[in-house]
Amino acid sequence: MRIGLLTEGGYPYVSGDARLWCDRLVRGLARHEFRVYALSRSLRQEDEGWMPLPPQVTRVRTAPLWTAVDDGAAHGRDLHGRRARRRFTEAYADLARAVCEGGAEEGRASRSRGACANGCAEDGVNGCTGDCASARPSGRTGDYGDDRQADRFGNALYALADLAREEGGLGSALRSEGALRVWERACRTPGTVRTAHGARVGELLAVARHVERALRPLSLDWYEDAELGAVDLCHATAGGSAALPALLARHFTGVPLLVTEYGVPLRTHYLATADAPPAVRALLASFHGRLAAEVYRRAARITPGNAHVRRWQEHCGADRAKLRTVYPGMEASRFAEVVADVADAAEWAGSAERAERAERAERAEPAETSAPRRSEPGGAARRAAGAAVTTGGTFEREAFEREAFKREAAEREAAEREAFEREAFEREAAEREAAERESAAHESASGAGDTLVWVGRVEPAKDLVSLLHAFAEVRAHVPTARLRIVGTAAGAEGRAYLEHCEHLAARLFPDDGHEDTRPCGDRPVSFEEAGAPDAPDLAAVYAAGAVVVLSSVVEGFPVSLVEAMFCGRATVSTDVGAVVEVIGGTGLVVPPREPAALARACVALLRDPARRRRLGEAARARALELFTVEQNVMAFDGLYLDVVSHSPRRRVLVDDRGAPLPFGTPAEARLPGNWTGPRRPLRRAPLWASDTTTPPAAPAQRPEPVGEGAAR
Repeated sequence: MRIGLLTEGGYPYVSGDARLWCDRLVRGLARHEFRVYALSRSLRQEDEGWMPLPPQVTRVRTAPLWTAVDDGAAHGRDLHGRRARRRFTEAYADLARAVCEGGAEEGRASRSRGACANGCAEDGVNGCTGDCASARPSGRTGDYGDDRQADRFGNALYALADLAREEGGLGSALRSEGALRVWERACRTPGTVRTAHGARVGELLAVARHVERALRPLSLDWYEDAELGAVDLCHATAGGSAALPALLARHFTGVPLLVTEYGVPLRTHYLATADAPPAVRALLASFHGRLAAEVYRRAARITPGNAHVRRWQEHCGADRAKLRTVYPGMEASRFAEVVADVADAAEWAGSAERAERAERAERAEPAETSAPRRSEPGGAARRAAGAAVTTGGTFEREAFEREAFKREAAEREAAEREAFEREAFEREAAEREAAERESAAHESASGAGDTLVWVGRVEPAKDLVSLLHAFAEVRAHVPTARLRIVGTAAGAEGRAYLEHCEHLAARLFPDDGHEDTRPCGDRPVSFEEAGAPDAPDLAAVYAAGAVVVLSSVVEGFPVSLVEAMFCGRATVSTDVGAVVEVIGGTGLVVPPREPAALARACVALLRDPARRRRLGEAARARALELFTVEQNVMAFDGLYLDVVSHSPRRRVLVDDRGAPLPFGTPAEARLPGNWTGPRRPLRRAPLWASDTTTPPAAPAQRPEPVGEGAAR
């Protein structure tokens, strides 16, 4: 079948979100034809170029969301004619009023679930992260699911889409003064969120610019019969602007929609406006909530990446009957070699231990057989009794002998029971000793020892400060413990946070200043960049640690934990996001922002190698069962067939008089490729959107990262 794959800020670009799993999905489903429609986020992303595309990708269309250049003479003009301008004003006003009234509902909903009501500062900088305990969605669902407001928002959105299609794009209408006046009137309407009533002109300008950028896909020509109208299914790899083209394709041509979300888009947009005024945050949160609710209403299937995302989708009005959880797929082959080496070393150590025990048993057995048997219980008493009653008659002698034999049998039974219990105790002790030796061999083969490993993207949300304080307590109990922090700083904020953590480590561990010239392996705390000489490969980094630690206060899907599970490592992590769902009892979980609890869990595992080994084996088995590329590809292949079977495309072709054309769609139309021409005149693409099926000339290809966990 033909799949329209819609992305935002990711595939097919070299950098961005969801590019790896999209590439694996496309390559894993070689029997399908894919057409990629991508929205870029920055000029840098476009300059870096595309990933190598497989042959099943037959078409690529791109459009930027980061530029505000006019569409040109044909597409950048204001709407001509009173009727067109009136239609735009009415539709845009309905959309703005639905957003403003939805903002009031979201204010009540946020108080019901505690978002920002506590004045928390969970992100370590300013403002709520949306992932604290009070900000998680409650059991009540559908805060954006009011039918009246949902219909109002949806009707306004489709009215703008119809107008854009007729006029060749909305041009600068979304950036006009008229659009700003619409927002002013909507904010003064009764029932609007209280914080928006006093919104200033500058704040409304910020809202109008953000909404214009989000609605820019309305002016694209991706919805013609030769484009998304020719596919059997639209698969949006994220919500928001990425799903808007798929939503419009469903509106214009009836193409079924599948939405996949591995994060929480509402939380992402909310955190992106952390420094914005309250009115801007409230209106933009309402807009994205309304857009997400409309996408969920119209989607045939919704695939959250974990239960954490699923709860947020239900909170936004998603129908539970449409939800199908599909875990992200990751390459397990990169970690197989390390695990095999460690397993071979442990098996060799176990074989040597078993051979040594057998040799000791062989040496001990002849000594036991040649040694005199245990003195016969009751033998001396029986002989004495026999001597004493020799003259007393036969009857008395036989009675004494029977009593003596009974005592002897009881003593023999007690001795045998004692020997059996001693042997069982020695056997259990030997087994425990063998398990400990195998665990020690496992650790020595991997070079782990007492090393804690943290892998990820360095930013305040990862809470490395709490990790360093926890490690100070770990060193008090395990003086030989070391901590390796491997990752890359995320932007200027991440670099500043990394520098702060290095200075903190220098204060907590004076012998380990950040200017220390000792090798990383000899330092209590080492900061290493992913891909550096000391960390050539993430698989080796994970294998070099006894315990992998996650200290985040905000986390979606913990990629670094899954990679550690593939390596068979025990983990200690904080209870945020989808952590508990991912590890499933194969690791220790502690509350976030509690260094003492984090330290106790790390010490418990460092002191118990056998427990680490058991947890690591269970974690690897769970990862191979749930988080491989194969299970991800098979799940989406089944979902594609399920959606198309329940929502088949029925293209009704008509002639010039409007009469239906029987057999108007030839059988070749079901084969890959463009066998049939378009049935209606094609619109010219806007000048700011590209119409190409080949990568940009001379792309600056960036090398692939060494692993996914270091970028999360």
